[in-house]
Amino acid sequence: MRRSKDISAGLLAFRRRSELEVLLAHPGGPFWAKKDDGAWTIPKGLLEPGDDLVAAARREFSEETGLTASGDLIALEPVNQKSGKVVHAFAFEADFDLAGFASNSFEIEWPPKSGRRQSFPEIDRVAYFTLDLAMTKIIAYQQPLLRELEERLG
Repeated sequence: MRRSKDISAGLLAFRRRSELEVLLAHPGGPFWAKKDDGAWTIPKGLLEPGDDLVAAARREFSEETGLTASGDLIALEPVNQKSGKVVHAFAFEADFDLAGFASNSFEIEWPPKSGRRQSFPEIDRVAYFTLDLAMTKIIAYQQPLLRELEERLG
């Protein structure tokens, strides 16, 4: 049974180099394969009944990236998708070695109406971006997360 309003939780990793950089994830699968600008996201996922926001955000980050988030989290203001889904995000500082990246997968019928099912990674790649470039890469409804992070760390 679906909630009237789905809730997701995710993590926004950042590191301090010559500029502030954030870790974004590119969705996997055929729909996103040729999309780049405006397609990237923070690693996130739906809450299950009874889930704690922080625990769910850490779990989803780990499932989608193969990386482990540790340390203090900065709660950011939730953002809303056009569908009405609310996304709760937490930022944390981490300079990951992205060679350890690995994502879970999902299965869909592909090509459509072919009767064949194929498996695709939920996330096909992750990368650190400077905030300016990240504002171009990230899906529009998540841009306020980047602005808030910049203001809070300013």
